[in-house]
Amino acid sequence: MERENKNYFERLGRSIKASVTLKLLSIFILMLLLLIPLSFVESLIKERESLRQQTVTEVSSKWANSQEIYGPILTIPVQKRVQPEDGSKLFKDEIHILPSQLNIQGIVTPRKLKRGIYEVVVYDAEVSFSGNFDSIQKVLDQWSDYEVALEEAFLTIHISDLRGIREKVTLQWNDLSKQVSPGSAIPVLIPSGITVKDLETIQPDASNAFAFDLQLQGSEHLGFVPLGKETTVMISSNWQDPSFSGAFLPVDRSVTEAGFEAEWKVLELNRNYPQFWLGNAHTQPLKTSAFGVDLLLPATDYQKAMRSAKYGLLAISLTFLTFFLVEIFNKRKLHPFQYILIGLALVLFYTLLVSISEHTTFNSAYLISSGIIIGMIALYAKAILQSILQTLVLVIILCFTYAFVFVTLQLQDYALLIGSVGLTAILAFTMYITRKINWYALSSEKSTT
Repeated sequence: MERENKNYFERLGRSIKASVTLKLLSIFILMLLLLIPLSFVESLIKERESLRQQTVTEVSSKWANSQEIYGPILTIPVQKRVQPEDGSKLFKDEIHILPSQLNIQGIVTPRKLKRGIYEVVVYDAEVSFSGNFDSIQKVLDQWSDYEVALEEAFLTIHISDLRGIREKVTLQWNDLSKQVSPGSAIPVLIPSGITVKDLETIQPDASNAFAFDLQLQGSEHLGFVPLGKETTVMISSNWQDPSFSGAFLPVDRSVTEAGFEAEWKVLELNRNYPQFWLGNAHTQPLKTSAFGVDLLLPATDYQKAMRSAKYGLLAISLTFLTFFLVEIFNKRKLHPFQYILIGLALVLFYTLLVSISEHTTFNSAYLISSGIIIGMIALYAKAILQSILQTLVLVIILCFTYAFVFVTLQLQDYALLIGSVGLTAILAFTMYITRKINWYALSSEKSTT
């Protein structure tokens, strides 16, 4: 009886080992289990990207943050006395007037600061502002029921990070030099900036010209707001990889190996706020009309690594499929533990990719990492398959897989198309080479051996 039971379990064990269905099921389960370390790899990539961003923020906070400059805004205090039923009351307010013409010219000189293995882009900027205010009296006439304190008028210029000011600022107002004072007298409209008072030469019925220069430090971004009835901005720099951002793109640009030049032209009709208003209206539209240029280092390495990790299951599937077909066609068995080792090697590729790309370019890191993993798997496959030809086929498939993922990463706009066509071709090829396999006969043959 015991001998019969022993023979029964031996036959059952051989049947399980010979079952192609169970083999496929076990491979599928191993693939799902390998998604766990793949998720850890994705978490690692996010953590390293977050650490880089923290470094950028820390260095920028010590140098000067990104700068957004706009102005000047001419503010004229007004007041009106009303007679409600409970007595006379005095209401005070302010009329804000924007420039009729605003011209901005700037030269941006970037530099790289290092903190550990990370680089941060900062810059020195020399920016010149000029323009004029026309028809001030016509604006005041629209609020003729107010008493106008023209002698208390002042200009406010927004500078997002005042720590970046490197030199004393002097404003020319109708050919007279005016000193500026720190802080904003209209914090709702301009939360951070400088103020120019004592505009005693203001001419309500004529053109009032202004001009001033700013020497600023900043990080990564330099932006402006089109306050003029007609605003023109011209920026030049020796930075080779600018990114133009915001509500308006340049009407003319030139980007070469020597740097870039960009010109914006924005009209009053292009934005969603008027040339003058009473009170604190239009604060939000003012901010949303900002535009400028970003001087960012190519920070796509982590993004590319994350996207390549999304293809991890594809690499594992193709490699496991290759080993499985080798088992089928050459009647050579592989243990699930061997599949696990191969799968972990494929997962390790992404850790190598991230760590190496932090010290070199992404393309070089991809080539080095894929070469290491393909070499590891090739040597291991040669040992367990005992066949140079089969190992060579495996190496070709691995090279094709990593090359396919690499091309897909480079052509981001066509990633879906390339991915779909590639997967279709892989499936079609698999269907073709396995079209004559009798899976039931294969299992029965193995069970009788």
